[in-house]
Amino acid sequence: MPISEDLSSTLVNVARLARLAVDPWWIISSSAVALHGVDLVDVADVDLLVSTIDAKRLLAEVGSEFRRERSDRFRSEIFGAWLGNALVVEIMANFRVKAAAGWRQILPTTRQSVQIHGESLFVPNKDELIEILHMFGRPKDFERAAKLGAL
Repeated sequence: MPISEDLSSTLVNVARLARLAVDPWWIISSSAVALHGVDLVDVADVDLLVSTIDAKRLLAEVGSEFRRERSDRFRSEIFGAWLGNALVVEIMANFRVKAAAGWRQILPTTRQSVQIHGESLFVPNKDELIEILHMFGRPKDFERAAKLGAL
């Protein structure tokens, strides 16, 4: 799997932290594309989508405060950054994206396991991840979706 050492080491830490989660969780965005096997050089962080309860638990475990995150395009009921890894891990719950019909919650219905150094990580399946990336609507997301679709 063509992922950098920084991403690999961060994902191992995420998998270990996520053992504390009680609800399903997913890696989304560029890190998930990389976990599907797309060679990406622009993975800047790891996006971890969890339930509200788990977001509070995981952020407390790593000593990060949480807040609501709001932008013109994205919103999270709970958002916090876990620093101290090779890459920043953004932990989010009740994550929504502004779509043509209004705000839409990103809550994957598929959950595919990927192994990294003996640790299990979960991503949406390929088709659902492509759909999510298209909802994000940014040029870099369309590019990632195209690369993923070409696999």
